[in-house]
Amino acid sequence: MNRLTIATLLLAGSAVVWPLLAARSAKEKKAGWPEMEYLVGDWVGEGSSDVGKGSGEFSFQWDLQNRVLVRKNVAIYPATEGRPVYRHDDLMIFYKESEGGPLQAVFFDNEGHVIRYVVTVFPERGAIQCLSEAMPSTPRYRFTYWKTGADSLAITFEITPPGKPDSFTKFIEARAKRK
Repeated sequence: MNRLTIATLLLAGSAVVWPLLAARSAKEKKAGWPEMEYLVGDWVGEGSSDVGKGSGEFSFQWDLQNRVLVRKNVAIYPATEGRPVYRHDDLMIFYKESEGGPLQAVFFDNEGHVIRYVVTVFPERGAIQCLSEAMPSTPRYRFTYWKTGADSLAITFEITPPGKPDSFTKFIEARAKRK
């Protein structure tokens, strides 16, 4: 082939490929869940739990071309008389298994917990609730974020005893502000 033929084929191929890539890119940008967009960014917070009062930082970032929302969290609880400094790290990934499927999340932490959640968005209340499945021999978990301002959140993490799937008790109560 001569150079003119090769150049013509490259230009013709570009004319077909670039619009397809541009259309795909626009679709990928819209793949996220707009009702959760206010969570995206870096946050700093403080709160209390059974371990005591603590502070921490977390972030929400889109990943995999807006197909998953990833939350990374670190909480530090200062030393007390009977306990050294305690650090808790966790990761939560929000996802949909299919386009029309329910929003779900899976949680992992440095203590070895893995918790699967069904996620419900309450746009009228500015709330997002993650609720684990009720199982007879394990606790049930509920993690809720409330939008309390343009750059502020209230957060609760609740647990039930095994066999009592609706008897939630607050384990963590916190507030966070966008950095």
